Amino acid sequence: MAETKRTNHRGDALFYVGIDTHTDTHTIAVINAAQHTELTGTYPTTPKGLSAIVKELGQFGDPEGLVIGIEGTNSYGASLNRRLQADGYTTFEVLRPPRQVRHMDGKSDPIDALEAARTVMSGKGVSIPKLGQGPAEALRYLHIVRGKYVSTMTGLLNMIISLLITAPTPLRQKYTKTSTSKTLKTLLASRPGSADPSSVDFHVMTALKSMAQTHATIKESADRLERQMQVILQEHYPALLRVFGVGTITAASLAITAGDNPRRIRNEAAFAKLCGACPIPASSGKTNRHRVNHGGDRQGDQALHQIALVRMSCHQPTRDYVEKQMKRGRTKKEILRQLKRALCREIYRVLTRPQIIEDEINLRELRVSKGISQTQAAQALDTYPARISEIETGRRPQPALKDRYKQWLQTIDTP
Repeated sequence: MAETKRTNHRGDALFYVGIDTHTDTHTIAVINAAQHTELTGTYPTTPKGLSAIVKELGQFGDPEGLVIGIEGTNSYGASLNRRLQADGYTTFEVLRPPRQVRHMDGKSDPIDALEAARTVMSGKGVSIPKLGQGPAEALRYLHIVRGKYVSTMTGLLNMIISLLITAPTPLRQKYTKTSTSKTLKTLLASRPGSADPSSVDFHVMTALKSMAQTHATIKESADRLERQMQVILQEHYPALLRVFGVGTITAASLAITAGDNPRRIRNEAAFAKLCGACPIPASSGKTNRHRVNHGGDRQGDQALHQIALVRMSCHQPTRDYVEKQMKRGRTKKEILRQLKRALCREIYRVLTRPQIIEDEINLRELRVSKGISQTQAAQALDTYPARISEIETGRRPQPALKDRYKQWLQTIDTP
């Protein structure tokens, strides 16, 4: 093969590789610049199989001469993508073949791999994959498991409420008139053994206490995972936590959406589209309108939605903006979409710039050194002691209140 200058740009590559990934096997297809098939093959997803893929690709020259399109770089192809990137190959995420291709050419792993190679060659429908090897990937695992715990807790609460509806009258009257948190505490402290073992009350209380205990155990696990997420965010995304309205869970969701290489997202408009927060044109003929984007990362969109609601509730500049837009005749939904789009711009800048902030003062140590209790601090700032505790532990960052608290502590003289 004649010596040719190779680059990692799609238009200058010598060969294009498409990989169709599955649980047990990966199928690769290699085409040249003239779209002639050079190689197809199927390999297991074991370490030996991945090494065999790298060896096969090695016969086509240096990694700079190949551009690789992989289906599912964040699922079945995650390990293969990391291996190829470590070996110096340029990889892209490609979408699965459209229905038209499947209708005309059929459906098989080699066909899908060839279509992935053609897709990465055309440059349409491709994107830079996430690295999947940094703090955002660690947050993803913790976030998924915590989310499952939270949904399980919700199911248990609903079941407890449902069972209390049909419970014996004394039990129903005892528990249905209290708050959910108090009901759980009472059930945890209850003693089913004090009732007659042959009565229905005994078995009902046993079942309810068992669910309350399971709920408490799962909540403890969820809180522990949230604290781990908070530690990662404070170390790697401190500036993101300082954005007004951003908490541990919303910050983790946005960091996961952006990935460990957020600069792969070319601009804030692309980030808005990634989060599903940009309007989609829906015009035809004389109709000129836009509709809501139902695509994108739904967790990222949900995080933006929560932040926007918080700002609409307690961020004065946002409240002034909402009032101004309502006077212009806009609805709350329209204003919410505008806020989410503006948030994308702000958060994109934070994610793509160095996460460096000034040295933090340990507010708890400063408060204790001055002999001030959390209750006294809360009264002075017209808030709740729980808010002071959340600021000191970093569990729920509130920049505006935190700044007020810091200034207040620094102005108080030590007794």
